[in-house]
Amino acid sequence: MKKKATKTAGPVMDIGISADDRTEIAAGLSRLLADSFNLYLMTHNFHWNVKGPMFNTLHQMFMAQYTEQWNALDVIAERIRALGHPAPGTGKLFASLTSIDEPEGVPAALDMVRLLVAAQEATARTARGLFPLVDKANDQPTADLLTQRLEVHEKTAWMLRSLLEE
Repeated sequence: MKKKATKTAGPVMDIGISADDRTEIAAGLSRLLADSFNLYLMTHNFHWNVKGPMFNTLHQMFMAQYTEQWNALDVIAERIRALGHPAPGTGKLFASLTSIDEPEGVPAALDMVRLLVAAQEATARTARGLFPLVDKANDQPTADLLTQRLEVHEKTAWMLRSLLEE
C-alpha cells in the first residue's frame, strides 16, 4: 500500500522577527507599495499629458520622478517577500490599499504639481507611520528602506512645492 504524500508548509522562517510582526510590517509595506504605485502612475500620466509654458521643465522632471518611483516599487515588493508574504500586484488590491485619490481628467500643469505634492506627502506619511512597528520589531532592513523612501518623497515634495511659489 502506497503512503499518501503529505503537504508541508515549507521551511519555518526564523529571522528574529515574530510571525505576527512580519505580518503587520508586510501589511504596512503593502500600503506603501500601493501608494508608491499610484504615485508612479500619476506622475507618468502627468509626464505624458502636461502642456503649457512649463512643458519641457515638467515633462523632464516628471520623467526623472516616475523612473525613480518605478525602481522603488521593486525594492518595496521584495522586502514584503523577504518577510515571507506575497506582495500585492493588482489594480484592485492597490486601489483598496492606497491613501492617494486618482485625479479626474487632465489637470492644468500647476494643478498637476499640486496633486503630486499631495501624493508625495501622502506616501511619506504612509512610510513614516510604519516606524513604531518596525522599531518595536527590531527590523533594521525595513527601517532603512523607509528612511530612504522618506528622503526621496520629502525632497521631491519640496522641489515640487518650489514650483508653486511666486
